[in-house]
Amino acid sequence: MRRTSFLLTLLAMVLFATSARVSAQKTQVYYYKIDDNISKPALRLTEKAVKEAEEGKYDCLFLELNTFGGELDAADKIRTLLLNTKVPSIVYINNNAASAGALISIACDSIYMMPGASIGAASVVNQTGEIMPDKYQSYMRSLMRTTAEHNGRNPNIAQAMVDPDVTIPGISDSGKVLTFTSEEAVKNGFCEGIANSREEVLEQAGLPHPEIHEQELSAIDKIINFLVNPVVSGILIMCIVGGLYFELQAPGIGLPSVIAITAAVLFFAPHYLEGLAAHWEILVFLAGLVLLMLEFFVVPGFGVTGISGIVLIVTSLVLTLVFNVGFKFKFDPEFNASAYVSKMTILVLVSSLAGFFLSLWLGKKLILAETRFGSLALRTGLESDKGFTSQDMRNEKYIGREGVAQTILRPSGKININGDILDATAEHGYIEAGEKVKVSKFENAQLFVKKTQVP
Repeated sequence: MRRTSFLLTLLAMVLFATSARVSAQKTQVYYYKIDDNISKPALRLTEKAVKEAEEGKYDCLFLELNTFGGELDAADKIRTLLLNTKVPSIVYINNNAASAGALISIACDSIYMMPGASIGAASVVNQTGEIMPDKYQSYMRSLMRTTAEHNGRNPNIAQAMVDPDVTIPGISDSGKVLTFTSEEAVKNGFCEGIANSREEVLEQAGLPHPEIHEQELSAIDKIINFLVNPVVSGILIMCIVGGLYFELQAPGIGLPSVIAITAAVLFFAPHYLEGLAAHWEILVFLAGLVLLMLEFFVVPGFGVTGISGIVLIVTSLVLTLVFNVGFKFKFDPEFNASAYVSKMTILVLVSSLAGFFLSLWLGKKLILAETRFGSLALRTGLESDKGFTSQDMRNEKYIGREGVAQTILRPSGKININGDILDATAEHGYIEAGEKVKVSKFENAQLFVKKTQVP
């Protein structure tokens, strides 16, 4: 009996120790944050987060989100990454998840919101904020419905966040795009809870002893995120075009060339490393550059070669900025496919024109203007009224003086004036050697003489 009691006690101690050890195990949480417009940098952060969470076998992927929306191309790619990852995902909406942010949020397995936060307003609008026609809303409605259904959320509510014509009794009235506050989202089963911090979110989600690993960006990651920003890309295009134009005005390898080459490397390198720019897109840019140089230095005038070069350069820059495989572009309901490409084309053209005019302005300011940089080029005018001339005027002093023809002047020859042997031209006819002459004028660096009249 005692032996049995001892064994039971020992077994209970083992079970208790095992239970304590299991309860002490920490939940590994991968945390990252998007606190900006949805664009390529946000996509890069998500790609890195999903990859590292899967490779590290984390228990949870935690996204803290605060955005008013952005590029739907990037949002759709983020949505796909979150839907396909095997790591359970949680989104914590810190203030706003509007438009593309709403799509990203409902792609996560769980949604938590801070007090006073909002989610919704995912209608497709134009650049002035006006709602676009129904054909532009159709794809976005489909994305929202499909994503909501995938994660067990009400697809009608998701659709109402896009379409103002969707009516849900007691939730959404016709003619108004749906936007939930945090309390409304919880009430209607579109949000798991309201929390004041990420730790509170993890506690509500039932994750014991969470160990949070925040996403760490290397210096290279930070640089790439900075360079792929559309605003920075536009500035780099300005430098490329401005530097090329500046250098073509004064051929040779100088500072403008260095600026243009550096800007081109900074523009293409991060896009290439991230798979956004293909080999052939870079080759198209180089081909356009070669054609443009041929137009300036080989082919006279400005015609087909120069125009072709400009077209290839612009095409290469545009294709690098958009999501495409060959010449197939992803449909973007916010602008539609052609409008999205047009938007990037406008960015490239505006940046190129800005770089062109900036180079003209800098050319005047740094080279021609009366500034400390004026010594970069000769800016002094050699005007004749200030005594500057291309002729040697030293023989002008002989006008009116007499001498003797040293040789026959037919009509040119040499004369002797007080021992000075000079080149001269007979103004009329020819003059024999030894005849007396008088200098009548000095033109084009040449003395003109006449025979001296015999009294």
